[in-house]
Amino acid sequence: MSLYSKNTTSNLIPCLRYRDVPAALKWLCQVFDFEQQRVVEDAQVGVIHAQLSFGSGMLMLGPVADSDYGRQVRQPDEVGGVSTQSNYVIVNSADALYTKAKAAGAEIVVELKDEDYGGRGFSCRDLEGHLWNFGTYDPWAEPVAEQNAPRGDC
Repeated sequence: MSLYSKNTTSNLIPCLRYRDVPAALKWLCQVFDFEQQRVVEDAQVGVIHAQLSFGSGMLMLGPVADSDYGRQVRQPDEVGGVSTQSNYVIVNSADALYTKAKAAGAEIVVELKDEDYGGRGFSCRDLEGHLWNFGTYDPWAEPVAEQNAPRGDC
């Protein structure tokens, strides 16, 4: 374990910004089955911080704002609709979630398919264009020995 790693439920927590945080919260919960864990509101600004859980994982959301952090990131529609990073979510049934996401209007960018490395998944964009990957491949499951698997530090 890393010297800096805290023993907690989930050490890596993606952070996303949305122009309409309440709409994003509702959509992510209804479509992807996230659960609201915490929502912090400001009387004048509205939602300033939110936490969604999914199994042992978590996602933090905040509003698009002119702040020290906000000036470091861009929304997908500000950079030609592309993403420089994305989230991968391990699910029980990629097929069921694919059907639900497509019906809710998620833009499917990689169709549902079996992956060469195992599992089944798809990629889509949410209501504000953030890229999401959902699949049944679980990198925490017992690994299959590979000839060229890296050893040791990154």
